[in-house]
Amino acid sequence: MKNLFNAIAITIALAVSFAFYFLVMGAQGNFLDAAKHEPANVLGMVYTGGPLVGLLISFIILGITFSIERWLSINKAKGKGSPVAFIRSVISSLEKDNLDAAIAECDKQRGSIANVLRSAILRFKEVENDVNYGPEKKISEVQRSIDESMNLETPLLEKNLVILSTVASISTMVGLLGTTIGMIRAFAALAQSGTVSATQLSIGISEALYNTAGGLAGAIICIVAYNFFTTKVDNFVYMIDEAILNITQIFTVRTKK
Repeated sequence: MKNLFNAIAITIALAVSFAFYFLVMGAQGNFLDAAKHEPANVLGMVYTGGPLVGLLISFIILGITFSIERWLSINKAKGKGSPVAFIRSVISSLEKDNLDAAIAECDKQRGSIANVLRSAILRFKEVENDVNYGPEKKISEVQRSIDESMNLETPLLEKNLVILSTVASISTMVGLLGTTIGMIRAFAALAQSGTVSATQLSIGISEALYNTAGGLAGAIICIVAYNFFTTKVDNFVYMIDEAILNITQIFTVRTKK
């Protein structure tokens, strides 16, 4: 399902960006001549940057799309209520030796934190009165359950961040490629005309630099989003680790009674 969403998002971004490039930017009204060599406005000028402009637009769309997707996913992982209030409530129930209340809080909260804590509490409840498990073995079983849950939840928090990182890198390279091609075309046109026109040269250079601007815009969006969401994920995982430490300490004390 994850790969299907990514494939659909990339396909739609490419379709929309190239449709915008050819149908909107390339509309005849944006040019002074039928050959589309003389732009009449900014859209026409950007269009002369070449088809790579359409690809750069798709990178910007992808950066925005996956930023929104990560925002929604991470907020969903937090659960229905405040994570801090939820953790305090669970710890308070465990300190009162009320495992069922703690599990009910997890069922109510949902999200990644609730899933991890719920698995730990359920496992402890299963082995607490089992005479085949000693105190250390009981805590070991709880930790194993926590590790299994973390291995399931962490990838969900970090997924698609690699796409933002990749788009940031590729966007810059494609922008530079478009600029280089634009410069080659500009100087090739001057060589064919046999005369050096400052106006023609400046227009060619400005057209080429639109690729640089597009590449940098896509890269900036993706880099900022990547760093922002990486920080949020790290803080979120730290919150989970802190909650795990607290309930593990409670279980350790309880097994020694």
